[in-house]
This record gives sequence, C-alpha cells and structure tokens, in this order.
Amino acid sequence: MYSSKPSIIYGFHGLDKTTALKILLQEDSFRHSTNKYDWLGSGIYFWENNLERAKQYAIQDSKRKNSSIKEPFVLAAVIELGNCLDLLDQKYNDFLKVAYTQLKQDLEAENIEIPTNKGFSSNDFDFKARELDCAVIRYACALAEEAGEPFDSVRAAFIEGAPLYEGARFYSENHIQLAIINPDCIKGIFLPREKQN
Repeated sequence: MYSSKPSIIYGFHGLDKTTALKILLQEDSFRHSTNKYDWLGSGIYFWENNLERAKQYAIQDSKRKNSSIKEPFVLAAVIELGNCLDLLDQKYNDFLKVAYTQLKQDLEAENIEIPTNKGFSSNDFDFKARELDCAVIRYACALAEEAGEPFDSVRAAFIEGAPLYEGARFYSENHIQLAIINPDCIKGIFLPREKQN
C-alpha cells in the first residue's frame, strides 16, 4: 500500500562517447551487464539522480586496462522503475533474505559452493566483485518471475569510497544504483545539460 515509487526518475549512465551518440541517435541500444559480479544482477546500470557520480565512473573506467571507454561520456535517461526490487524497502530486504536461504539450500543440495563477495584486489575494501549479491538477486528475480510477477528493475543504496573526513560515516562515493531489467522502463534518453549561470 505504501511502496509506490515516484513515477519518473532520472538515471545517468557512464560510457564511451561514440557508443553514447549511437544510442542517442537510435543506431544502438544500452546493453545489459551480465557479469557474475554485478552488484544488482543483470541489467542496464544507472546512477539515480547523480550526474557527477556517472561522470566519475566513466573517467575511472576509462583508465582500466581493456576498458571499452575511450572518451568518457554520460547519457541521461527518464526511467519508470515498474515492478522494482527496491532494497530501500523493508519488504524487499525480507524477500532477499528468503531468496538467499533458498539459493543456499539449492546449491548445497547440488553440492555447489555458494559464491562470495570479494575485492578485485587486496586494497579493494568495498568488495566490488559481488558474486554472492549478484547470485542472490538473480535468484530473487527468478523466483519473482516464476510467481508471475517479474521485476522490471532493481534499486539499492551503496556506501562506497573513503570517509569524507576523519571519523565520518559519510563516504565519498555513496550512491543509489539502478539495474534496469526491462528496457521498456527507459522512457527517453537525452544529453544532460549543465546548469546555466
């Protein structure tokens, strides 16, 4: 009764400029990320209402070895979340716990080791390789689909980065992340404009 979401939100997607312009001109489309370590499972990833963080991500990613981002760029989208697995809503947190328990039981029955969250490197304290979280969210999405109520999107808040100041519990890269499963949730794509003086 009280879990309705805003009808429209803005999402920002960091990517390569050439790819972005092709998407904007409808010569290409966003691609689902399907890595086994994706934080929110399979989907098209957006930073909710956070243009600056999307820019930072695109720049950071462009510096990685074998990055597909040659010229960092950001596209904006108008998004309706639809049926959202919203991990800022307690009922979905409870559902995710149930999904974890069922996944664990299924994997144990098949004698398969449950994935773990880990860092990509020894100094990765944010555990950016979230194989466990990804597996649990994918399992939760499968359960919802089997029940005839597939999720269109996944939404979660992440505490990430270094403390903003000594003793802080606010961090430099906090954000709300979206994974759009159903591309029909993306109602429009545009170039974000900077604030005019």
